[in-house]
Amino acid sequence: MSNCRYDGVDNEQMKAMILAAGKGTRVRPLTDEMPKPMVPIVGKPVMEYLVEELARHGFDEIMVNISHLPEKIESYFGNGERLGVEIGYSFEGFIEEGEIKSTALGSAGGIKNIQEFGGFFDDTFLVVCGDALIDLDLSKAVREHWKSGAVASICTLAVDPKDVVDYGVVVTDDTGQIISFQEKPAVEDALSNQVNTGVYIFEPEVLDLIPSGEQFDIGGDLFPKIVERGLKFHAIDIPFNWIDIGRISDFWEANQKIMQGELRTIPMPGTEVQPGVWVGLNTSVDWDECEIEGPVYIGSGTRVEAGSKIVGPTWIGHGCHIRENADISRSIIFEYTRIGSASIVKDSVAFGRFFVDKDGKAFESEDMHLDWVTDSRIPAELLNGA
Repeated sequence: MSNCRYDGVDNEQMKAMILAAGKGTRVRPLTDEMPKPMVPIVGKPVMEYLVEELARHGFDEIMVNISHLPEKIESYFGNGERLGVEIGYSFEGFIEEGEIKSTALGSAGGIKNIQEFGGFFDDTFLVVCGDALIDLDLSKAVREHWKSGAVASICTLAVDPKDVVDYGVVVTDDTGQIISFQEKPAVEDALSNQVNTGVYIFEPEVLDLIPSGEQFDIGGDLFPKIVERGLKFHAIDIPFNWIDIGRISDFWEANQKIMQGELRTIPMPGTEVQPGVWVGLNTSVDWDECEIEGPVYIGSGTRVEAGSKIVGPTWIGHGCHIRENADISRSIIFEYTRIGSASIVKDSVAFGRFFVDKDGKAFESEDMHLDWVTDSRIPAELLNGA
């Protein structure tokens, strides 16, 4: 692609890749039952927000590499038609004795695998991680990449200097050329507070630096090669909102922020029946006998019994059953969860048989005798004390 096309990308047919093959071990137990890109943020998979953002900026051909629980991504997104894009999949693994075995190739190895299979990346292309929320002006980012004449660009973001220990730090010269990286440096050692957001723009020639059939990472392997070769490598510094769902605490905080309206591009679903309280279809709530302080979302088919107190930001999924006098605050309750009578749920996530605090400490309700956290589809009369 010519680097002189600065006038816009809206009319271009753009290609992108979403990295979705990882196991998401730091977001367990959620990722024991769903791939990380399917983790719901206010009721919708995080990857769906990414696809919508890509579509808005003309990235209408999207490849997704998949490995961990791949069928859950494929069955949800299909060919992408309902989202106005075309989606293809690159499966990294094999089936042995009826079970899927993951053989993820790493972020860069996954890109190489797609290219060798069918030559998909024939022009400037975008790569994004499938586990982050962004509202970046992607069209502007591509224009900045073209203007720089770089073969690769990273969209960076300035963070509080004390937070660099959680990120990959990008070090540039005065022109924005990337000269080195620091992976999660100590605060006193950090040479910059600009961090890697996992949003990359590449020219196809970068693919020549990635070996075939090997596990190869973008940050740890490809980027050092680009720096070593002295190729033009640019940092794009455009302010934007970025929420990385790297840990359970990030997932909890993302839902909290969005419900408080801090990411304006994501509206609350449902119908606002009173200030700060949204509901899905056909809910059963004893409004006169419950105390509900928004922002709160109550999903379709959920029953909230008398005496319950719900303090937001709290998300309650569809099909839940909140028994009498339950006390829920600043929490996320996944679909089909029953919270027993007089239970207290605070700063937590209830997910199936798991109960997880906001910092990611998880334990199974059966092991901890939390019989007040159950599946709402089990008849209440069959449960003791539920």
